[in-house]
Amino acid sequence: MQKTIYFIEGDGIGPEVSHAGKNVLNNAVKKAYSGKKSLEWKELLAGEKALKETGELLPEATLNALKNAELAIKGPLGTPVGKGFRSLNVTLRQTLDLYACIRPIRWFKGIESPLKRPDLVDMVIFRENTEDVYAGIEYEANSPEAKKLIDFLRSEFGAKIDASAAIGIKPMTQKGSGRLVKKAIEFALAQNKPSVTLMHKGNIMKFTEGGFRAWGYEVAKEFGDKCCTEDNKVAGKLIIKDRIADALFQDVLIKPEQYSVIATPNLNGDYISDALAAQVGGLGMAPGVNMSEKLAFYEATHGTAPAIAGKDKANPSSFILSGAMMLEHIGWNEAAQLIYNAINQALEEKTVTEDLAGQMQGAKTVGCKAFSELLQAKF
Repeated sequence: MQKTIYFIEGDGIGPEVSHAGKNVLNNAVKKAYSGKKSLEWKELLAGEKALKETGELLPEATLNALKNAELAIKGPLGTPVGKGFRSLNVTLRQTLDLYACIRPIRWFKGIESPLKRPDLVDMVIFRENTEDVYAGIEYEANSPEAKKLIDFLRSEFGAKIDASAAIGIKPMTQKGSGRLVKKAIEFALAQNKPSVTLMHKGNIMKFTEGGFRAWGYEVAKEFGDKCCTEDNKVAGKLIIKDRIADALFQDVLIKPEQYSVIATPNLNGDYISDALAAQVGGLGMAPGVNMSEKLAFYEATHGTAPAIAGKDKANPSSFILSGAMMLEHIGWNEAAQLIYNAINQALEEKTVTEDLAGQMQGAKTVGCKAFSELLQAKF
């Protein structure tokens, strides 16, 4: 049996982590199934490599291939701040309707953490991926578009907006919010999780994030007696609750054991997933996937780290763990478990890449390539 995986190398450290990661995944599958199963890798171009070879950052051929794909994985893609093209990641998510960004966050034994009890952090973030401020409806200060929109809002609705302001629009729909919450609840029920928390800022943004909260509770009703609310807990049922975003940021620090699955709008999800990753060792150990109804597109969740690109210092664990998630998604759990076991052993032995060595006393530092070879030797 062979599974086709489309992959994008990524920018910066992307080629290093994706090459190391593919080797780990290939050998885990080979070991687990004695060569009876394998992965077929098909490269797609995006980012800097695509620009050099085709003159485009995101070629139409790449999008067409992904529209018909079931599985894909990528390294990090760069995005300039405050200028240039919009995020390729956002473009991919919107074009392919990858509406659910799913990021499991847990602590790996051996990594030093700023928390007293990092072992209590075990959460899965479900982040809506296509709406909110990431829809990209934004206009530069003093631009004709901004002035026209501001004039309209001031004249038609009496909005108090400075005429020189930059301005953006935050669209959120019942459909977009509802399907995200539904996927989070389905996951929680399938995995026997105790709760789903709706993260929002509905106390201030009453009709967008407040809408997310209200629509989330409406979706929960579709599951009938499988769910209950926090005010009416029933043993054995999935608890649906909600928290205001700033309060939740405090709670995941001081009582993380109270949260397991978090469903959230786009911007909140961006913040909380990175913050949680920092609590357990950083984005280098954080996997992720963006999903449509058809395509599961896995990704290294960290940035391109241009300062260390090409120096064999990158940590490939995010790419590798994302690949392990992919193996679980297709039911190849034995191969995924080999990867988890190998990473746990490497951490216990304190033989790790530079970023992790800085968080572990007495650690031995190895490069990206050597770390991937170390993991493969443990299969």
